[in-house]
Amino acid sequence: MSHESRTSTRRRDFLAASAAFTAVARAQEARTKKERLGIGLIGSGGRGNSLMNEVLRLKEEGFAGDIVAVCDAYRPRLEKTAARLNAKAYSTSAELLKDPNVNAVFIATPDRLHVYHALEAVRAGKDVYCEKPLTHWSQFDKLKELAGEVRASKVVFQVGTQRASDVMYLTARTHINKGAIGKPIHVVTGLFRQGDWGERGMPVDDPNAQAGPDLNWEAFLADAPKRPFDVSRYFRWRMYMDYSGGPVTDLYPHYLAPVVMALGLGFPKRVAAIGAQYVFHGEREVPDTFDALMEYPSGVTVAMVGSQGNGETFDPVIRGTQGAITLRESNLLIEPERPTQNRAVDIPSFNMVREHVRNFLTAVRTRGKTNADIENGYRTQTALIMAMQSHLARKVAQFDEDSQTIRLD
Repeated sequence: MSHESRTSTRRRDFLAASAAFTAVARAQEARTKKERLGIGLIGSGGRGNSLMNEVLRLKEEGFAGDIVAVCDAYRPRLEKTAARLNAKAYSTSAELLKDPNVNAVFIATPDRLHVYHALEAVRAGKDVYCEKPLTHWSQFDKLKELAGEVRASKVVFQVGTQRASDVMYLTARTHINKGAIGKPIHVVTGLFRQGDWGERGMPVDDPNAQAGPDLNWEAFLADAPKRPFDVSRYFRWRMYMDYSGGPVTDLYPHYLAPVVMALGLGFPKRVAAIGAQYVFHGEREVPDTFDALMEYPSGVTVAMVGSQGNGETFDPVIRGTQGAITLRESNLLIEPERPTQNRAVDIPSFNMVREHVRNFLTAVRTRGKTNADIENGYRTQTALIMAMQSHLARKVAQFDEDSQTIRLD
């Protein structure tokens, strides 16, 4: 490369970095000047509307925030949600993020789009609540890019793994840090439930919908393989590997993220996993049963197990060298190795999602740390991506922390 080319490239990089810094600085300045927080919603489906309901309930409790903007690639859904929330409607996230009244955004789009919307929002200087999973299972490079950009910014970031704000896990962390079970060495967690209502049961708003001005099929596909428009793929995207991953990425983030938080886990050094469709076939592509073993450098093994073919659930257990903690429905049971000292710690009833949204909005106000920040999200999602890669390749996924790379052996 010539000296002139290098100079030109450095100048473009400098200008791009300066523009990004200016956007963040202006957004931060606008936030400090506004008494009320302006909230934008990216993705106005069922999950997005549910999150906005929690924002409205917190507003009733006194949180000074207003839902001011909504965007969605499907116009009928967008217009319905915007009217319900009395918010401005945008057809694209880029338009919404230019709105100076928006200080923080909630991202509740399909999995494959999360990382792109999150990157857009961070670069625009907006605080971000991004639904899980942070990325699709095939987007590890984008996951690393997002983690780097959030770290370099001053934005508040929360991943929508609400069990990280579960009083049960927060209490468990306190007791673990006090040495209640000695050194943690083994965790069994996961989810069993009956039915694929979360995938095949996703509502089809209009079986006669077509791609066009009212439905942006290209925006939905993002970096997925290009395909002709399909009603089922658009509305029931969780059934398909192009857009989802089944239990390991749609469900297990909720159960791994709080374990990473409670035990202070880093990245796993290796993950071995198996998955299959034992019960639900036909159009569905994602596994209905998935088990993964994750080994961490600190000397902890996490077993993530579950199936959608059986609803007989179980209580997660964290075992240490001097006892165990069982996370039950309304209390956690601390069992030392000498069982004469067993004790149950009662947990008050609470709305987990509301507490997670509250945690985010509080951090936005105080510029503090969230319970499921980018570090927790990066580590959690890396482990789950490794699990999916292990399953698909029928090999063990290894993680090199120095190079931040995954290999399959």
